Amino acid sequence: MGGATGLVVTATLLASGTLWGQPPQLPARPRISFEEVLRREDANRDGKVTKDEFGGPPRLFQRLDRNGDEVLTREDFAAAERAGMGRFAVPENVQLHRDVVFGVGGGRELKMHLATPKDPPGERLPAFVWVHGGGWQAGNKESGLRRLPELVGQGFVAATIEYRLTGEAPFPAQIEDCKCAIRFLRAHAEQYHIDASRIAVGGSSAGGHLAALLGTSGDVKELEGSGGWPDQSSRVQAVLDLYGPTDFKQFVTTEGYEGHNRDGSPESKLLGGGEVLTKLDGIKRLNPITYVDKDDPPFLIIHGRADRTVPLNQSESLHAALQAAGVASKLHVIDGAGHGGPQFSTAEVRQMEREFLAKWKSQKQ
Repeated sequence: MGGATGLVVTATLLASGTLWGQPPQLPARPRISFEEVLRREDANRDGKVTKDEFGGPPRLFQRLDRNGDEVLTREDFAAAERAGMGRFAVPENVQLHRDVVFGVGGGRELKMHLATPKDPPGERLPAFVWVHGGGWQAGNKESGLRRLPELVGQGFVAATIEYRLTGEAPFPAQIEDCKCAIRFLRAHAEQYHIDASRIAVGGSSAGGHLAALLGTSGDVKELEGSGGWPDQSSRVQAVLDLYGPTDFKQFVTTEGYEGHNRDGSPESKLLGGGEVLTKLDGIKRLNPITYVDKDDPPFLIIHGRADRTVPLNQSESLHAALQAAGVASKLHVIDGAGHGGPQFSTAEVRQMEREFLAKWKSQKQ
């Protein structure tokens, strides 16, 4: 997939919510990053895309060109983000702190959206951090916005974070940025009324992988990065992992998933390019199972039995490793479900997630 065809297909998948399990997002905001547009369409590499360079449909160009100057720039995408967020109705009892800078990655600022109750209780609250999916190459923190009010209603301070995508940097940039976000929350626990000893994390697909890796690699020095707040711990105390990849070697040798081994696959890009099976050291380094030990937090892992993007064995292997180490782990397999979709939003599944978080919250840390 490449060039104009790849751009159109990627934009369509992101818009429909089918790429790596992303839920449908805000209706008029671009679902493809500026970095991805530049990578595919900026023929002369001048940091912008003209109408002549753009290979997609004219209507798509017009939608992305927010200021109508017939050139796509970073400002067009920033304007679209602001417009999309402006249509998000924040409940009266929730304070939404938008675009909070939590650290630095690759020489640029990293941001999160953070939601707190307007009238916080006397005691500090646990935090929940959402990590978006998108195959490590797409998606953004906006996809978690609509989760935040519900989480605040359940007694959390809630955040949805960004991290560098593979078009900007390969692994470990992604986990370094996620860990920086956790450290930031601890460093600013008093400001945001957070109980620094209780931070949970969740994510879907690629976000599930990063959430699981946060859960098992707390304070692993070689994955911490230098984004900020080095005096704080990156450990988390509970993990919600929705169909996240784990062991890439097992993944790409599973019948029906061998195409993920190819150069240019999302897994290959995360490893810096090339065939996945030629990067065994990298595979081990990014596998959450590598770091499993008895001190890991409780996990709730949910996966669709009919997932054709990430094989079920990825969640099964993580669950087995956690149980072997004596870690509390529950694996729930949804019959007939694929890679995301409405089966993950049923009353049963949502109640399971709420009960998992409520049980964790009630336990003395």
